[in-house]
Amino acid sequence: SMTKLAVEIPDALAQEIRRYIADGWFTSEAELLRAALREFVRRNRAGVLERFQREDIAWALSQRKHKA
Repeated sequence: SMTKLAVEIPDALAQEIRRYIADGWFTSEAELLRAALREFVRRNRAGVLERFQREDIAWALSQRKHKA
């Protein structure tokens, strides 16, 4: 299953994307964007999970202080 997204990007970025395609790195804009988004999610997943864990710990500590 796929979800379709429509985004506007600066012309300079669009030119860079087309250059990657013209050089043969990707077959289409869609393929490049899917790869870029997968990499973004992969790289940031750990940071997001860490942030949620820190927020959970901070909440738990605040609850202990209120009960003490």
